[in-house]
Amino acid sequence: MKMAIFGATGALGRECVAQCLAAGHEVTALVRTPEKLAAELRERIAVVRGDGLEASDVAKTLAGRIEAVLFAIGVDKNSPEDLCTDVTRHILAAMPNSTISRFVWCGGGSTLVEEDRISFGARFVELFARTFMALRHRDKAHQLELLNQNLDLVWIGVRPLQMRTGPKKGVYRVGFDSFSGLSSISFADCASAMIDMLDDDQWIHRAPIVQY
Repeated sequence: MKMAIFGATGALGRECVAQCLAAGHEVTALVRTPEKLAAELRERIAVVRGDGLEASDVAKTLAGRIEAVLFAIGVDKNSPEDLCTDVTRHILAAMPNSTISRFVWCGGGSTLVEEDRISFGARFVELFARTFMALRHRDKAHQLELLNQNLDLVWIGVRPLQMRTGPKKGVYRVGFDSFSGLSSISFADCASAMIDMLDDDQWIHRAPIVQY
């Protein structure tokens, strides 16, 4: 499959690139600084130097019969407001007139949805994010709102909890189980869950939690 990956230089994005290549997919990545990608990865993919906030750069990345998109852009305190939402808007605008059949994105566990089991732990995660990670929390919530306005397109989300560096175990839970501030997942296994959703229709237009 021909893949486009957004956020390829981050911890999650690098795992997405490496695992896609290991699975035999062709990868195109839009990055502002290609040098941040390890040489052994950069040499095996098509790199588009640009910015996801520029619609023309996104369109360039999605040209060439791209079949699926993995969205792994992260948000930190220096990110612009609604970074993920605005990049997603550019991707969605390009999808109807392209060969893209699926958009798999990484959201946030603090964005609660109707299917969640709303426990005290889930409320704690939401309150913590609203207080100490407000920029990221708002962006991921707005991103999901945007996607819910585009149900004519095939999208699937995962909402990881406390992503950390660690090995790919290949054993984790995907769904709407209870979670708390102690729940976690490695970047490697979050990437694995996203890639698995390329062939899994049960989560279309849904955003399950991924956790150990």
